Amino acid sequence: MNEEQVIADTRAWVDKAVIGLNLCPFAKQVQVKGQVRYVVSSSTSVEALLYELAAELNHLHDTPAEQTDTTLLIHPGVLTDFLDYNDFLDAADALVAEIGLEGELQIASFHPQYQFEGTEVDDITNYSNRSPYPTLHLIREDSIDRAVAAFPEAESIFEANMETLEKLGIEGWKKLGLKP
Repeated sequence: MNEEQVIADTRAWVDKAVIGLNLCPFAKQVQVKGQVRYVVSSSTSVEALLYELAAELNHLHDTPAEQTDTTLLIHPGVLTDFLDYNDFLDAADALVAEIGLEGELQIASFHPQYQFEGTEVDDITNYSNRSPYPTLHLIREDSIDRAVAAFPEAESIFEANMETLEKLGIEGWKKLGLKP
C-alpha cells in the first residue's frame, strides 16, 4: 500500500466518519484549516515505531499550533493486531512522559479492529474508534482545553457517539464507503 493511498483513506475516514458523523465536534475546524498533519510510518517493528512516535511528538511540540494543531501517525506495517496495539499504548504514554511532554501532549488511539472492553467484536459502537489503519492521534492538551471550553458538555460526546452509531448501524457505516 502506498503512502498517498493510506493518507487518502485516512482523510476520507476523518471527513466521512469523524467529521461527517460528528464523532469529534472539534475535528472539523482543524481539518478545514489544514492543521492536521498526516504522517505514514514505514515502521515494521515496535522499536522503530517508538522512534518515529518520539520524532512526531517532538515535531508537534516544536511547531506552532496555528501550523499543526494535531498529528495522525498512521502505521499500517506494525501493530495490525488490536491486542498488540492496545498493549503498545502503555509504552506510547510512557514515551510522552519520558521525553517530558506529559501535560502538554497526549495520545488517542484508533485501530481497524478497535474494541471497547465489554463489547462484542461486531458491536457498532466500536466504530467510534475504528480507523482504516492503526493510528496514533497526537493531541495538544491546550487544544483539548480550548475545545472543552467551547463545548461545555464534552463528557456527553461519548454517549452521543454511541447513540449516533447505534442509529446508523453496520449497513449505514458501509454506505459511508468506509472499511467496516
